[in-house]
Amino acid sequence: MRVAVIGAGIIGTSIALELRKRGAEVTLVDRDEPGRGCSFGNSGAISPSSVAPLAMPGVLASVPKMLVDSQSPLYLPWTYLPRAASWLWQFVASARPSIVAASAEKLAALHAGALAAHRQMTTELGVPELFLQRGHLHLYPDEQALAKDRQGWELRKAHGFAFEQLGRPEIEALEPRVNPRYRVGIFLADHATILDPFRYVQAMACAAAAAGVRIVRGTVSDVQAHGSQWSLRGAAAMQDEAFDHAIVAAGAWSRTLLEPLGFDLPLESQRGYHLQFRGARDVVSRTVVLADKKVFFTPMEEGLRVGGTVEIAGLDAPANPRRAAVLERVARQNFAGLDDVPHSEWMGHRPCMPDSVPFVGRLPGRPGLWIATGHGHLGLTDSLPTARRIADELFASRA
Repeated sequence: MRVAVIGAGIIGTSIALELRKRGAEVTLVDRDEPGRGCSFGNSGAISPSSVAPLAMPGVLASVPKMLVDSQSPLYLPWTYLPRAASWLWQFVASARPSIVAASAEKLAALHAGALAAHRQMTTELGVPELFLQRGHLHLYPDEQALAKDRQGWELRKAHGFAFEQLGRPEIEALEPRVNPRYRVGIFLADHATILDPFRYVQAMACAAAAAGVRIVRGTVSDVQAHGSQWSLRGAAAMQDEAFDHAIVAAGAWSRTLLEPLGFDLPLESQRGYHLQFRGARDVVSRTVVLADKKVFFTPMEEGLRVGGTVEIAGLDAPANPRRAAVLERVARQNFAGLDDVPHSEWMGHRPCMPDSVPFVGRLPGRPGLWIATGHGHLGLTDSLPTARRIADELFASRA
């Protein structure tokens, strides 16, 4: 069985490795080296309790602020509104309670087993030092701020996830450098962090190559059916090859590949930003989320990573320096020890579905064509579970 996987981020690379383990002949193709895209800059969080979708009841009231406040945690500039209107309409419609409940069920099912799978994978790859399991700490200024997220925490609880509410003394015991304004915390003790997502994907790609996966550098412009097989156009090294299965795992670019096939995937880029403060890893000792700012603080091997917020502005617009400036201001105002620390900036495209539920599975009416995209900010968490699901369904389809 010959399989082409398009996209060598954490999702595509995980799928390629899993399929090769099960005996498939796999080609992994990307325009860049494995892990260099969105997977390079994520916050490293393994968060199986993140079952609350981005669109929650009441989100409609926040839309005006999204359109006028460039410093809002969720920002959509007016200039991009005509192109995003259809997605935005579906996003708002997804905030209905019945859809939120259904989305949470689907996300919980996909997250299942993620912590154990990543712990095992880092050991298997020879990089166990990348797996840090010290929990995640979500911080709020007060009980009123926590109440705004109450629905999300209730969804977590309903799906069996345990957490503990902390006061200021307990917060200081865990993270003494955080601003005293944060008086209330929610601690998920079993959650984990990958200390260098790019090195993780690179280690996975090396293992895949050693197992026999062929990794091709090239841009795929089109996926075409030829009888019961599939070919990829654009990647010169693969022009004359045919595959039994093709898996589109190209992140925010997946929609472009699927549209010529008549499938309009409601996918948008959550443009995410991060700052990397060099040499400041010890500012936090675990993943810390300033929940009122929607900003993540993560200890990385090479320093402190500060990331988060969502900007809906498409794939073509240049990075917005105001978004990075927001992260810098939040970081320096709320954590001691960053005043004179230099930093770098990054922006990447997280693929997001209106209901926050990724599309993982076979494309209806197109035998042999599969999709694995739309994971939003949970691509790292869901990479290994996604790979298992695709492999299970693909091999079952041949039975």
